[in-house]
Amino acid sequence: MNTFVRCGSLFTGREDEAQTAGMLVFDRDGRLTYVGAEAGAPRRTKNDRLIDHSVHFVMPGLIDVHTHLAYGNAKSEEDIDLYSPLEFRALRGMFFAQKVAAAGYTAICSPGDAGQISLSIRDAIRAGLFDGPRVMAAGPYLTTHQGLTDWYPTWIGAPETSIGKLVTNIDEAVEEVRRQVKNGVDCIKLALDGIQRRPDGELIAAFTQEETDIITRESHRLGRKVISHSVGREATLYAARAGVDLIFHGFDLDEECIAAMLQSGSFLCPTLTHPRNLIDFTQPHEPAAQKGRVEVTERRYRLGVANLKKAKAAGVPFLPGTDTGFAITPYGEWHARELELFVEDLGFTPAAALRATTEAAGRFMTSAGEIGVLEPGHAADFIALDGSPLADIGILQDRSRLRAVYIAGKEFRVADRPYDPRRVTDFALTNWTDLYTQARVAELGARPRRLAAE
Repeated sequence: MNTFVRCGSLFTGREDEAQTAGMLVFDRDGRLTYVGAEAGAPRRTKNDRLIDHSVHFVMPGLIDVHTHLAYGNAKSEEDIDLYSPLEFRALRGMFFAQKVAAAGYTAICSPGDAGQISLSIRDAIRAGLFDGPRVMAAGPYLTTHQGLTDWYPTWIGAPETSIGKLVTNIDEAVEEVRRQVKNGVDCIKLALDGIQRRPDGELIAAFTQEETDIITRESHRLGRKVISHSVGREATLYAARAGVDLIFHGFDLDEECIAAMLQSGSFLCPTLTHPRNLIDFTQPHEPAAQKGRVEVTERRYRLGVANLKKAKAAGVPFLPGTDTGFAITPYGEWHARELELFVEDLGFTPAAALRATTEAAGRFMTSAGEIGVLEPGHAADFIALDGSPLADIGILQDRSRLRAVYIAGKEFRVADRPYDPRRVTDFALTNWTDLYTQARVAELGARPRRLAAE
């Protein structure tokens, strides 16, 4: 039995335009056998079924290459690393993976999580235990003392339940790559910088160029792609020179970085949604606002966008990703905002943004490019929309316009259950986000209350 899908408009991910009166045909295994005009489609038999999306815009399922399944809408680094056991994080991660799929994202890269959480979610979906998106899974970040995920004081270190694996020399780094590959990761994640800066303000790379080269070369030898957290110029340059496959952030890149990326063919995922959400939505009472982080982030964002535009103009390939998994970027909520920001802040056309989140992201995610494009032989991963994102990219962020999601030809549906973190065994001790000095209490206008006797 084959399934025929009648499409009002059909965007395959290969071209910049959609064709009208299109047709998809896929087999019982969820593989496309025909993509094109309805007039040229094979004849249906009595055993075939028809799905009617003749008033909808049909396109490949969306892909977010920066979604951390284990973070759990974290409010702090401790939330990410300490307060929940790995077993619970894996179950919670499956719940949130389904929320992402329900938003039209049929594939994600989970680039750096504790233990084997993302691998377990990936495997459970592949094995048919749960419905969910396709997952490209990494293990813990490789980090040094200057890397992002060695963020606790040295007397605490990097706990076993954290998302970072601290390596103190190149032999340990190579051993960790080999261990993770043995465990089944799809990619290796490097924390190539963090928050430590030189006196002139430049971010310090966590690994040397030679170390980055060796780690990348060994990962590639073992058939795994490499992803790096590289905000600063130095880390971005080291990653590009080493041939890292996907560079996150790159806000401080310069012409030398751009030239190296063009030579290596590295993808760049700027991850605009996280900083923009922080800038746009953080409320005055939040610790991030109290610390002045909103103003600092806005200043760095403006400078970063100017640099990213230069990379785009030079031809560096971009992929969309959101850093989903934080309280400011909750699962299933803001994924398509990245595409809006590609258009509004970086100057992408809607068609170019769509191709970045479909064809280009699919090419990165799978060596044979089985996803991201609707053509024969590829997976029948697609969504149906009320309206064209080629005309208005914001349609993708409007859940009321999403009519259906299909993964391997099967319509994806999941109950919209709430997640109540208050019902979870919680070792977090944060009870206040303010400091109640006499001056602060007076500023708030708070007054002591007279309590009634029992």
